[in-house]
Order: sequence, then structure tokens, then C-alpha cells
Amino acid sequence: MNQFANNYDLEERTARFGEDVIMFCQKLRRDIITQPLISQLVRSGTSIGANYMEANAASSKKDFRNKIFICKKEAQETKHWLRMIIVSVPEEKDNTRKLWKEAQELTLIFQKISSSSR
Repeated sequence: MNQFANNYDLEERTARFGEDVIMFCQKLRRDIITQPLISQLVRSGTSIGANYMEANAASSKKDFRNKIFICKKEAQETKHWLRMIIVSVPEEKDNTRKLWKEAQELTLIFQKISSSSR
């Protein structure tokens, strides 16, 4: 499958995003400020894909909508932690912004799915 096609496979896209967050965080310096930010970023960034997997296995339409809404919330939370990383590790601003942009796109995608499933 080519890269363009994977962009529409949300299971793959959210998993790849989680992997990218992990690899990014592994490279960040650790100190009293960055350690909790990194921990929160890994949690929220990898949670998007996990909740999407749960949505795909939902037992009802209501359960599906709820899991998709959680995906959106986790993507929004990830954007927050990325913003904090930019402040605490300014030399990683460019790499952080790339992740922020993908988190924003995922937020918009899950918002659209959520509003369309009503």
C-alpha cells in the first residue's frame, strides 16, 4: 500500500502517529520539567489509536460515538502537551510542530466522524 492510501486508513494512521510520538519523546532531554510532559504526551498520543481500535469493535452506535469522541479529546490533549514541549524544549520546535499538525488533522477527522454519526 502506498503512503497516500495509508493516509485514509485511520487504524494505520493513528498507530503511526503513536509510534512517531514515542520516537520523538525518546529523543527529548529529560529533566524536572520535561519528564512529566513527555509522560503525558506519550499517554495521550498513543491513546488515540487505542481508542480508535475500540471504536471499531464497538458494541453499539452509542459506544462507537463515545469512543470516537474520546479519540478527538485525546488528539486535542496531545496538542496541548506538544505546545508545552515547544516551550520547554524550543530547539525541537520544528519536529514538535509536525506532530502538532498531525494531531490537529486527527482532531478534525474525529470531529467530522463524530458529527456524521449522529
